[in-house]
Amino acid sequence: MGRAGAGTGTGGAAVGSGGGGAAAAAAASSVPACRRRRRQKERSEAVGVIDARLVSEQFSQSPQKLAFYSWYGSTRLFRFRVPPDTVLLRWLLQASQGSGPSCTNVEITVYFRYGAPPVINPLGTSFPDNTSVQPSFLVKMLHGNTSINISHPAPGDWFVAAHLPPSSQKIEVKGFIPTCAYVFQPDMLVVRVVEVSILEPDVPLPQTLLHHPSYLKIFVPEYTQELRLELQGCASNGSLGCPVRLTVGSATLPGNFRKVLTCTGPTQDCRLLLPSPPWGRWLQVTAKSLAGPLVSVAFTAVAALTACRPWSVSFQHLLQNSANQSRNASTGLLPLSPSYQELDRSSGAGDSPFCLRNYPVPREDLDVVSVRFRPLDQVSVQSDMPSVLRLYLNTGMDSGGSLIISLQVNKTAIANNTLVVVCVTAASPFLSFNDSLNCTTAFFQGYPLSLSASSRKTTLVIPYPETDNWYLSLQLVCPESPKECEQALVPVETTLYLVPCLNDCGPYGQCLLLRTHSYLYAGCSCKAGWRGWSCTDNSTAQTVAQQKVATLLLTLSNLLFLAPITVSVHRSHLVEASVYAYTMFFSTFYHACDQPGEAVLCILNYDTLQYCDFLGSGVSIWVTILCMARLKAALKYVLFLLGTLVFAMSLQMDRRAVWNTMGPCLFAIVVMVTMWVYRCGRRRHCYPTSWQRWIFYLLPGISMATMAITIYTSMMTSDNYYYTHSIWHMLLAGSAAFLLPPREQHTDPWACSQKLPCHYEICKNHREELYTVT
Repeated sequence: MGRAGAGTGTGGAAVGSGGGGAAAAAAASSVPACRRRRRQKERSEAVGVIDARLVSEQFSQSPQKLAFYSWYGSTRLFRFRVPPDTVLLRWLLQASQGSGPSCTNVEITVYFRYGAPPVINPLGTSFPDNTSVQPSFLVKMLHGNTSINISHPAPGDWFVAAHLPPSSQKIEVKGFIPTCAYVFQPDMLVVRVVEVSILEPDVPLPQTLLHHPSYLKIFVPEYTQELRLELQGCASNGSLGCPVRLTVGSATLPGNFRKVLTCTGPTQDCRLLLPSPPWGRWLQVTAKSLAGPLVSVAFTAVAALTACRPWSVSFQHLLQNSANQSRNASTGLLPLSPSYQELDRSSGAGDSPFCLRNYPVPREDLDVVSVRFRPLDQVSVQSDMPSVLRLYLNTGMDSGGSLIISLQVNKTAIANNTLVVVCVTAASPFLSFNDSLNCTTAFFQGYPLSLSASSRKTTLVIPYPETDNWYLSLQLVCPESPKECEQALVPVETTLYLVPCLNDCGPYGQCLLLRTHSYLYAGCSCKAGWRGWSCTDNSTAQTVAQQKVATLLLTLSNLLFLAPITVSVHRSHLVEASVYAYTMFFSTFYHACDQPGEAVLCILNYDTLQYCDFLGSGVSIWVTILCMARLKAALKYVLFLLGTLVFAMSLQMDRRAVWNTMGPCLFAIVVMVTMWVYRCGRRRHCYPTSWQRWIFYLLPGISMATMAITIYTSMMTSDNYYYTHSIWHMLLAGSAAFLLPPREQHTDPWACSQKLPCHYEICKNHREELYTVT
């Protein structure tokens, strides 16, 4: 079953749920034949009435195993490329789950976005200040099949992200408890038109509608201020009237700003005016008859473009200004701002005036998903026309970071009754400051900002900006007395960056670079109870005191290993004592380095400390069990060494797999039980023979070990990790102290047999208690 829903309204997306039953194949490495037949059927349904101008294509990606959501890295991201001239996009979503007893029906959330990965917030956390986020378009489904239709989608990159419900914060030991595999695979079916009529500016294009719509497109060059589409001479079967629906533009998610013009009046002319259409791309136009399938509708389509003459800072002026800046830097003087009052606003009679002031902004690539933009000249804002800066974010690899725009004016540069209005848009700049301040272009709702004498600095953060050219438009406005702005000129300082993570996720987060195939994007992994997109939500955060207490618990609890160290030395188990000392040392400093925030101390690389901690814990259990078996010294030390090598190898393969530790330990238990049974049969008496040994040592030690394993495998969560893991340390150390066997008979405490060099050997006669030198 599939259930569809959306976080925001989208007029261009028709959402439907396709039929499907339960799919039990967790691996989902190949698609069954029934699914292929279903895809072919859906493909034929998508095309609808046969139209020779339409062709269908299908794109698929390998399935991925879903995870319960805890941060953005828990999502599974898919990237598709929609070809140009696509009239229908159908997402075929397939979700399957395993057949084990731990598998239950869980809700899968799927997000869609054009141009960049979707910005999601399943946990309801807060975003950083000055961050602008649009609601995400999403659907929710159970295992089975669901389809989503989007008519006239925008060509380019489309992203699909999916995840399971938020995780329970329980720390699960890998491989100890069987888990259910939930697999998700999206397929993309597109229907595109291969015969498209080119609508040239100021060239009438006759069209006739009968059964099928007309597909047109017009190229919008750069610096186009306005586009006017008009249907002239429209008639239906010779009668007056124009029953035509005109759809202009492409659908994008989560927002959809396609223009739909319905011409049903008695007039023969119908027009649509589009301010600031997207620059440098083809614009789709679809005309569909509303008069029925057997009624012919004829009209003439006419497109008119209003060009915008930009005034750009000349390169000669830039070079001269750069030289002046170098000289002024040595003398400590600020460079003078260029005066624009003497500019000729038109180049001659009959020419249109300038409509914008263009500032070149070079792009400087710093690292992966890291770009800096620095205008070559001081950005100055006036009231006669907007100043525009273009940010090149159209490489296809820039949408995985955060765009930071910071603007500031000097206190003496702006008057009390003046206002610098700013609009940040994609695809084309906002140029209509004199008419409206809504910061809206033809197909994009921009991000408005403002600067004033009371608010001289403003910042905008856009997570995962769309792949496109972004524009920053600024203009001076005087709401009370416009005449005061005519001679005013306000310099604005700009700081423009594209970074992987805002503020590098702060002190309580880690910025991680994620990858899906060849696409890279960044996300924040938070610690110490901090949450949010940039780890700035402190609603569940730990205080500094709590962090210090957690660090002290996890580190000082390892001091209980002094008990088995002391017992080992007292009973002449020196190798075991050295293993316990190794474990105590590296476990202490590993947990001191593993803590977030301020209570951190790392004496070695984090990965090295973690490896040594895991190795010491496993080897400690190994040597304790083998020591209980009371093997001969040579065999015992050989097994000590072989077990340590096996642990080192297995931890290198998979550090968190439980059977890499449990396997050798179970083998050691088998060896110990075998030796005990052998001694019981040989002596015809239970081994160990002393009931005091069972009551006061073995049973407490086994109970503590059982409690430690229970806590480690089933009781740890992210919230109680600090004290449950500390209890694990204490129980592990205590069980080792109780389970260590007594010293060998006739061996004094704190003593051991040793060999001296130079062929002298000290021997001990247990009967006569005399020492002889041989």
